Amino acid sequence: MSVKQLFDLAGRTALVTGGSRGLGLQMAEALGEMGARVALTARKRDELELAVTHLKSRLGIDAVALECDMSKAAAIAPVVERAIAALGPIETWGAATIEHPIEAWQKVIDLNLTAMFLVSQEVGRRCMVPRRSGKVINIASILGLVGGGDPGRPPTIAYNTSKGGVISFTRALAAEWAQYNINVNAIAPGFFPTKMTKGIMEMLGDEVANKAPLKRVGGPEDLKGLAVLFASDACAFITGQVVAVDGGVTAV
Repeated sequence: MSVKQLFDLAGRTALVTGGSRGLGLQMAEALGEMGARVALTARKRDELELAVTHLKSRLGIDAVALECDMSKAAAIAPVVERAIAALGPIETWGAATIEHPIEAWQKVIDLNLTAMFLVSQEVGRRCMVPRRSGKVINIASILGLVGGGDPGRPPTIAYNTSKGGVISFTRALAAEWAQYNINVNAIAPGFFPTKMTKGIMEMLGDEVANKAPLKRVGGPEDLKGLAVLFASDACAFITGQVVAVDGGVTAV
């Protein structure tokens, strides 16, 4: 098999949760550009429609929009079923979804961790385990690798905890699903300009970029190569790994 064939995703179906904007949309662009059909889920119908229009009209990607609140457990099985009905069996799924009263804590844990477990369960049961093949790409965060808590920054304990859980979940699922020839890996982004990070980046200004050895924040192309690697046959012998895409922040 040639190197080009190793990275080719033609004919495959990918489910990207939280795919209407930010890192999820960047992942959808990358997988679609390499030939995959892409199903996007998010809570807001208008943002989903804009994302699908962008993928179809500008990039020529076969994409569908599936409105779903992933923090609600009862909504997950139906949206997986709709994705399969629209585009066929799912061979790749990527999770990019994302105050501290108990209600806010629970919402973050439900969205970032519990939903990941439930979607993995549904996609695995319906598609990957019976076919003895699949690629799972979880979106963690460098805040799941470090404590954070810098003075002057808003508290992010629920987010950090959820992303640390994503990292452990990735490793455990990789070990359990290896027998089915399913690869499970995670990407841990550093700071990327997104709707979620806008407030803290405005608050901290140049400090965000200056903390990275590469002296910049993530850009619109920086996640794509790793996403394609983890979705393709090129990662056949890679599983249970967490790779930071952070400009070197966690290296120093």
